[in-house]
Amino acid sequence: MDRQQIRKKKKKKRRIKFIVFPLLLILLGTVGFGSYLTYKLANASTKAQETLSRGGKSNLRLNAIDPGKDNFSVLIAGIDDSKHRKGEKGFEGNRTDALILATFNRENKSVRMVSIPRDSYVQIPGRINKDKITHAHAYGGIDLTVDTVEHLFNLPVDYYVRVNFDAFLQIVDTLGGVDVDVKKKIVEQDSKDRPKAITIEPGKQRLNPEEALAYARTRHADSDIMRGDRQKQIVEAIIKESTQIKSIPKYGQLIENVGDNMSTNFTLGNMVALLKYAKSVDNIESLSLKGSDARINNIYYYSLDEQSVLEVQNKLKEHLNYKGTGTGTANTSSDNSTN
Repeated sequence: MDRQQIRKKKKKKRRIKFIVFPLLLILLGTVGFGSYLTYKLANASTKAQETLSRGGKSNLRLNAIDPGKDNFSVLIAGIDDSKHRKGEKGFEGNRTDALILATFNRENKSVRMVSIPRDSYVQIPGRINKDKITHAHAYGGIDLTVDTVEHLFNLPVDYYVRVNFDAFLQIVDTLGGVDVDVKKKIVEQDSKDRPKAITIEPGKQRLNPEEALAYARTRHADSDIMRGDRQKQIVEAIIKESTQIKSIPKYGQLIENVGDNMSTNFTLGNMVALLKYAKSVDNIESLSLKGSDARINNIYYYSLDEQSVLEVQNKLKEHLNYKGTGTGTANTSSDNSTN
């Protein structure tokens, strides 16, 4: 081999090194970041883990559900609670300020969501008289809330995620805000209950944490149904923001922030399985419950339209491919279910 060939070979080696070394650094960085996130997620899931008293599956299922293999449902419960409000009470004893039921279809990686108005007049299992659905959590925590939603729609709630105001604020803060198309002017109290502290003008804009919370929780701007639509809008905005490439480095902080202000029956493995739905952000179908204002014993309720409830129920069942024929109570097992 002459000197010219040797020089060419050395140059080729240097070029290979020049290409391979950065790739190795990127790969190692990715693996390291992935390990870091897994560690963070494992710690957070351990802190947040809270199983339901019913055990590992809904009483409306014949078999336990695996998010990695099956269609499944998740109840997102926002609690009217924060460090400013709760003192030593924790989650229990507080009402739900937001209830969103979401179903996930594994075949087309799609999501359907419905917001349940907090003042909905429903039957809470174990209670003699109907009541506002928001009171289910005050009476029996997340267990009774899940039972009530199962009773309302006659379909299984496989998983739940319960967060308070602090978690909401921290999520939006870590993401650097969320983009929302505000339909009308909002004037609302802030997270410390200071009246008229937040003013949001109409139009497309980026909301900071306090503005996003005020937008999602205000009850004075319009109706209870519209309030539910705003909550779904914020949830979708958070999902969209969190799936942006620029948000990836923030995942560790997101996981850490939420850990102390969230409870869920998702395991670490379940959470990892959810990653395959990350691209479903543009495949979310929003459903709405119709109803009317009602006063019973001089107390305000939102009376759900039975036909609307049935329509939403059927769409969610179809999305889950759920064939259950239970009576709609959480204590009655279904005759059949397709996972």
